Parts: sequence; structure tokens; C-alpha cells
Amino acid sequence: MLCFRVLALLISLHAAYAVADPRINYLLHCSGCHLPNGESAPPEVPSLRDQLGAIASSSAGRDYLARVPGAAQTPLSDSELAEVLNWVLREFNAQSLPESFVPLTASEVAQSRQNVLVDPEGYREQLWPASDDVYGDRFIQPYRE
Repeated sequence: MLCFRVLALLISLHAAYAVADPRINYLLHCSGCHLPNGESAPPEVPSLRDQLGAIASSSAGRDYLARVPGAAQTPLSDSELAEVLNWVLREFNAQSLPESFVPLTASEVAQSRQNVLVDPEGYREQLWPASDDVYGDRFIQPYRE
């Protein structure tokens, strides 16, 4: 019986650690579509690599990141989702992330998640019209805390 309790304790400690680790949460909740390396399968699923730095620099982009259905509807808490989004930005977008990057917060994610994003592709097209600039000039507005 003691062995069972020790084993149960170890499993629960491991589970608590796994839930708190943004990389593990990414692998569990995001990598099915975006793949473990963030490359995904365009055009249906956008890549998370080297493209999100500019997005994270604007209020609309930060809002979008937390509203994408796969992110907004995940069972992760607002805090855990903010950690995953920040991990994705730092892990896969270090080159495009500005030095002035301000990490997303749990309260910011909570507010964004309240507004369901019904048409993510249409929203992306509206924010990033086709141009030589990947994101479109009218979208890139610096984020201010």
C-alpha cells in the first residue's frame, strides 16, 4: 500500500510539472496541427516559425494569437496559454521578435479569449493584406503596455 501511495505521489508531481511546462503544453495542445517544430502544413495551418515577431508587436496581433480557435479553445488556463504563446514566440521567432517585446499576460489572454474568432482566415486576410510586406503596413502598430 505504501508503494502505491509513493507511486501516486510521484505521478501527481510529474503531472503538475508537465502542466506548468510551456513546451510540454505546446506539444500536447498545439503540435498536432503546428508540428513539434512549429512548421505546420500551409496554407491550411500557418507556420509558427519566424513570422510571429511582428504580430506580437501590435495589439491586434497579440489579440489574434490568443483568439485563434486552437489556442482560445484549449483546456489550458489563461496563464498557461500565455506561457505557451510566449514560449512559441521566443522559441520559434527569436529572429523576428523585437527587443522591446512585452510577454503576453494571463489577463490579456483572458480578455482576448472572450471574443470568439469565427473566421480566422478572413481575419488574417483583413489584417495582413497581400503585399511584399508579410504582415501588411496597416497592421504593424507597436504594442504599448
